[in-house]
Parts: sequence; structure tokens; C-alpha cells
Amino acid sequence: MEEAPVLVKAVVAYDGTDFRGFAAQGDDVRTVAGEINAVLSKVLHRPIVVACAGRTDAGVHAWNQVISFPAPPEVDVNRVARALNGMLGPEIVVRSIDIAAPGFDARHSANGRRYRYTIVNRPTPDPFLARYAWHVVEPLDLDVLRLAADAFIGERNFASFCRQGPPGSTTIRHVRESFWTDLGDGLLRYEVEATAFCWQMVRSITGTQVDMGRGRKHPGDIMDIFRAEDRSAAGAIAPPHGLCLWDVTY
Repeated sequence: MEEAPVLVKAVVAYDGTDFRGFAAQGDDVRTVAGEINAVLSKVLHRPIVVACAGRTDAGVHAWNQVISFPAPPEVDVNRVARALNGMLGPEIVVRSIDIAAPGFDARHSANGRRYRYTIVNRPTPDPFLARYAWHVVEPLDLDVLRLAADAFIGERNFASFCRQGPPGSTTIRHVRESFWTDLGDGLLRYEVEATAFCWQMVRSITGTQVDMGRGRKHPGDIMDIFRAEDRSAAGAIAPPHGLCLWDVTY
């Protein structure tokens, strides 16, 4: 009788620039999960489909994305990590790997996700950050950004800040933290943590705040935007390359 598989938990980081997002979309579409599934299936000699903590969009990066997948009980997780890093690095790398507790699921066991969005706010772009930060030429008012960020904390209906999901899905989310940090030399970082996020929520929130930092909108407009429950009420969506899934908590 074949022994029951074990669950493996891995923390992976990736540069999302050349991927069409995390979720597998077929053999003709290059995705993070598609690449990982292919290598794991080869190494473990069976079809593998990973679960993940958050399905990042095309062009979005991750530092602490968490995946889980079933494996034979005799699996050598260190060998699996070496195989993934050897075949997929440096675009996709395994930062840690271990056997998970029974019943663990990368997505459903998570109770928090944290994203970081980086902006280069100066006239001259930075070639070393071009793949990982949004270059905004117009000066941004950091005091306005910080005032706007506070308004997103709490449990609210984020319909105005999300793309419409499948029928029956909810856009109510609980944001625990929302703040801006001045890193110096024109670098600004927005950090936001919630129990979960809906589709394009962080990019919509960031783009709306940047419009406020530019003086195109006012922080006092945020409550009206929430009440509208209409995506067209918010600002433009920030580009994907400045966004990174930074951490996941369980």
C-alpha cells in the first residue's frame, strides 16, 4: 500500500518582469507557477500543481511568496530546492523549504499578506531600479501621501479599488497597516498589509494616492471614492513593476 504524501512548504522569490503572472495558464503562457510545476513534476516524477499564498499579476515581483505541494514521504526537500534553483534561478529561487504540518495550505492557511510598492520620485530615472520601481517625475507631497494612507486602514468595501471578480465574490477587505516611508534620494516606499487582497487592489490604492501626492486629487476624496463602489471613481492603476509581495503570515 502506497504511503500518503507529505505536504511541502517553500518560500520563493522571483522577478516577475518576464512572467504573465503567478498562476499557471497553459503551456503557451510563461508563468511563475507553470515553471515551478514543470520542474517539480520532473524532479518528483509525478504531476505537481502548487498552491500559493497570493496570485501576483503579470510583472509583479515577490520576496516571500509561499507555495505548498504534495510530495512522496521520502522526499529530500533540499534536493528539490537545489533542482528548482538550478533550473529556474535567478528568476525564481527557493529561499527556504520544509515539510509542512498536515492540512497546511499556502493560500487558505495564511492570515495576512504584506506588499511593498517602490517609487523613484526624482527627475532622472535609475537604471538599476527600472525593473522594480515606478519612476514618477512630478514631485510628490509625502505629507499628503501619509494622510491618504491612513484612510485605508480598517475593514471596508474596496469595490472602487478592485477589478471585478467572479460572481458571488466579495470586495470587503481588512487592511491592518498602510504607510509611506521616505528612503532618501527620491525613493519612496508604500507598504500595506491586509488579511487578503482583491484583484489589482494594491496597485489601485497606490495609483490613487500618487494622484493625491501630485495634487490631482485630495485625501478628503477617499471616503467618497469608497462610497461610490465604482472602479472609475478611483485614480489610475499604478504599473505592476513597482509592486512586490513582501511577506505572508500564518
